[in-house]
Amino acid sequence: MALRFEILGRFNRARAAQLTLPHFMCQTPLFMPVGTQGTIKGLTTSQLEDIGCQIILGNTYHLALRPTSELIDELGGLHKFMNWPRALLTDSGGFQMVSLLHLADITEKGVTFQSPVDGKPMLLTPEESIQIQNRIGADIIMALDDVVRTTITGPRIEEAMYRTLRWIDRCIAAAAAVSSRRCWCTVVWVATSICMGGGGDLQRDVAGFRGGGSMGWMKSVAEVAAEAERRWCNSLAIHMTISPSMSAHKRPHDQNLFGIVQGGLDPVLRDICVKGLVERNLPGYAIGGLAGGEDKDSFWRVVAQCTAALPEDKPRYVMGVGYPLDIVVCSALGADMYDCVYPTRTARFGTALVPEGVLKLKHQAMANDTRPVDITCECMVCKNYSRAYIHCLVTKDAMGSQLLSYHNLFYMMKLSRDLHSSIVEGRFPEICRGRYARYGEGGMEFFRGSEEGDGSVVFPKGDVPEWVCNAMEVAGIDISSCGAPFPST
Repeated sequence: MALRFEILGRFNRARAAQLTLPHFMCQTPLFMPVGTQGTIKGLTTSQLEDIGCQIILGNTYHLALRPTSELIDELGGLHKFMNWPRALLTDSGGFQMVSLLHLADITEKGVTFQSPVDGKPMLLTPEESIQIQNRIGADIIMALDDVVRTTITGPRIEEAMYRTLRWIDRCIAAAAAVSSRRCWCTVVWVATSICMGGGGDLQRDVAGFRGGGSMGWMKSVAEVAAEAERRWCNSLAIHMTISPSMSAHKRPHDQNLFGIVQGGLDPVLRDICVKGLVERNLPGYAIGGLAGGEDKDSFWRVVAQCTAALPEDKPRYVMGVGYPLDIVVCSALGADMYDCVYPTRTARFGTALVPEGVLKLKHQAMANDTRPVDITCECMVCKNYSRAYIHCLVTKDAMGSQLLSYHNLFYMMKLSRDLHSSIVEGRFPEICRGRYARYGEGGMEFFRGSEEGDGSVVFPKGDVPEWVCNAMEVAGIDISSCGAPFPST
């Protein structure tokens, strides 16, 4: 294990910690900007250091396509390749099962993508994902998981959860571990005589023994054999092919493999996945499959369930979360790490993050506004440029999106620092109440610009979404002074 996680302060479920990684000592809660191909669009690594960025996220799938993990490895790893001295995290490529579903074919073996670069097929297996990430050299690497949207219902959710558990073992398994721990197995049943009341087709992949379901489950060789003898008959010949993928993870002493909790919005499946991953004693754990269109009430309940069940002494990472209000709520529920393209993507559309929510610089109301984007912000953009200047740029020049990307990431880094210090100093409820009193629904308080004014708040000040009130009640934080809750839509 190549990390140390030390909790420095708590407030009920919220915690502030020091996360020591091979390349940097981080303070949590923390937000990680997404640099898909080793870069944050429009910003230099020096600028990212200046604003306090601690970890940058890279994408295994895209880096494997261009410039290739082999080239990155030859040039000294991604840290050296992109001139970034601090920590890196690479995702596994699993999210592309959702974002590039039209190009992907998912099987037990792995995911076959049609390359968007040259159209050639690319098979990404759990083993290959880890090997690519080993070559890239990030401080934290993610296990390949089977990702489905939380808006999907039915057996596909269960299938993905169990496959995620099988795949984590393929990422970390070693041949010597077969006799002492669970491994990934493919069991082929061959009928040698008529049994089970007929001569049906009994040749199949292991069905698992969870209520006769169709999804496989990790079992030891002895368990599988005993179960077969009990449930079928002695005239079944059992042929087992064990594929532990000899030590897929080659760098456990300088890279940290995180597992990902899946299970959709089903609390039973989430619980099974959490327990299965915790048994494997990984350096850290992520909560995946969220921020994909589910309602906010379901979102926070999944986060609350998972953080309550994951180990206290390991970092907890909620994947794909980037709205400031969501980060505050998740931190109150005990999460530590977050990532999202939102701050930089919304900047490219001319939108700035401000304490009240967001400010749309494309609105005509900004054309003559000489104020900074945020009068309370100390970033380079707010010190030197007016709303009117950025308004001119965002519709015509890439410089506008670069300035807003800088400001938005500065805002997110300050939010992370504020959360950390408030928990350590026992002020966490105050910072929560201060933010909720200024936010509209979901932390997305849009400004409606008009020629008559400079932009006004759509949602009345003090109205807090009901889902936020419910989540904070579970977190043990009273925000009743912020105003009356209103139902989420």
